[in-house]
Amino acid sequence: MTLVRYGPHPSQHGILSVPDRPGLWPVAVVIHGGFWRTAYDADLTSGPAADLARHGFAAWNLEYRRVGDDPDRGSGGWPATCLDVAAAVDRLAAIGRSLETGGLDLSRVVAIGHSAGGQLAGWLAGRGSLPAGAPGASPRVPLTGFVSQAGVLDLQLALKEDLGSGAVRNFLGARADDPEAVSPACPTALLPMGVPSICVHGTADDDVPLSQSQRFVTAARRAGDDSRLLALPGIDHFALIDVTSSAWAACRAAVRELAR
Repeated sequence: MTLVRYGPHPSQHGILSVPDRPGLWPVAVVIHGGFWRTAYDADLTSGPAADLARHGFAAWNLEYRRVGDDPDRGSGGWPATCLDVAAAVDRLAAIGRSLETGGLDLSRVVAIGHSAGGQLAGWLAGRGSLPAGAPGASPRVPLTGFVSQAGVLDLQLALKEDLGSGAVRNFLGARADDPEAVSPACPTALLPMGVPSICVHGTADDDVPLSQSQRFVTAARRAGDDSRLLALPGIDHFALIDVTSSAWAACRAAVRELAR
């Protein structure tokens, strides 16, 4: 594991884990959730990242600026948080030239994000749909797929349902009451993306309702994108990042499918 910085803020870094054998590795961009709040960090997804590295991926586990009072972690929200993950993914172009034991296959870059990290993964996939000059437009390293693990993919619906007890409003700030201002941050509003996706969601999720994934997949298909819902009966929110669970095995399989 190697810590790599992509910006000057203490939270602008990622942990890169690579397989123990040389090669040209597909990349899994791993993005933790926690409703964009400083109370949560990339430790949440250290297990999944390590597991993906054991299965042949270069796993890029991202930290980013989040919403909160801690100056070493805060100053996030829209668009800062999204610009962080965009910079981290674009940094892969330089990282791939500096590795000694292998290389990064930038033709196979799949993001996998849990909860609020699903919003960030979906937004990364939709960067190519953003108009010139919009925050995050013109990606240097485009995604070839994304896996949403119980992701917050429809921000307008999330605002209406007050997911995370104010978390979505805190993330969007003053823009929360302006639908046009919310759209550039919302994966559903960026369709069509031209990027395939698999939305994995447990039917027993009490944190992010299944409707978030259902609505996104329906809208993506209607827009002409390749998108699939994988609803897991009886699975809760956090089983999706528990590497000992069958739910995580399904998520890993989804990443492998999109990286082919």
